[in-house]
Amino acid sequence: MNEETQGYGDEGIAVGELPGPLVSVGWLAARIGAPGLRVFDASVGVHRGSGTRIAGAGVFDIDGALSDPAAPVPHTMPDAARFTEEMRALGLDDTDTVIVYDAAGIYSSARAWWMLRAMGFDRAAVLDGGLPAWTAAGLPVTEGAPGPAAGRGDFTARPRPGLLTGAGEVARALADPDAAVLDARTRGRFEGTEPEPRAGLRGGHMPGAVSLPFGRLQDEGRMRAPDELRAAFAGAAGDRERLYFSCGSGVTACVLALGAELAGYRDLTVYDGSWSEWGLPVADPADRPVVTGP
Repeated sequence: MNEETQGYGDEGIAVGELPGPLVSVGWLAARIGAPGLRVFDASVGVHRGSGTRIAGAGVFDIDGALSDPAAPVPHTMPDAARFTEEMRALGLDDTDTVIVYDAAGIYSSARAWWMLRAMGFDRAAVLDGGLPAWTAAGLPVTEGAPGPAAGRGDFTARPRPGLLTGAGEVARALADPDAAVLDARTRGRFEGTEPEPRAGLRGGHMPGAVSLPFGRLQDEGRMRAPDELRAAFAGAAGDRERLYFSCGSGVTACVLALGAELAGYRDLTVYDGSWSEWGLPVADPADRPVVTGP
């Protein structure tokens, strides 16, 4: 891809200039500070909202403001009104272009990218290798939480049906011979031989789901080449092109969605509640069945 530095006028980054859903540190470094280009840190856990950040980056708070506070499980997509308000507070305009990254490489940044797409915003991409790749290249960083945005944006969410779904649709997909439900958790969690990190969840996986740990799509924090990604998905899903993704709480499922898009798949859905919902104890196990083993 072209990573040459180029100038920008007042209109900022054009939508056609994004090379796809993934950009390199070279691509971003050549454009950082351009009008209309916004960079967000989507780190979660101990890295959330503080510590080392790319200079000028805002915080896309998946653990907090950008998760539905009324949902019984973590990292649930907020409704369109809340998402609109939070993105406007971050200063995002409808005409901006967004690059998201995280401190782990590619982990929670893919979730931010998928959320933006689910809310009708397509001018977004993930930074390949995330903050580790940026700092390894000796590029500018800053410390601590960012200050408030310079001004409110005019972003408006336009929800796109089908990119996120619930347990009922996933249950139907499990019974559909033309669909594949892929689980991004580790093999041990999938088989029920490793404990779940969230208390109270059953171990194992949905009957009919297929294990595809998200780390298999990466090499040292960067996404693998499209042909390698296609091979990984074909090994898990066979010739099925309709793909559903699940994980622990809807975060690394989006890494699978990113990998699938890079591999050329287009009929993609993320199970928003993921195992945090499906794995909850239920009165009737037939409602959300669980199996263990391979």
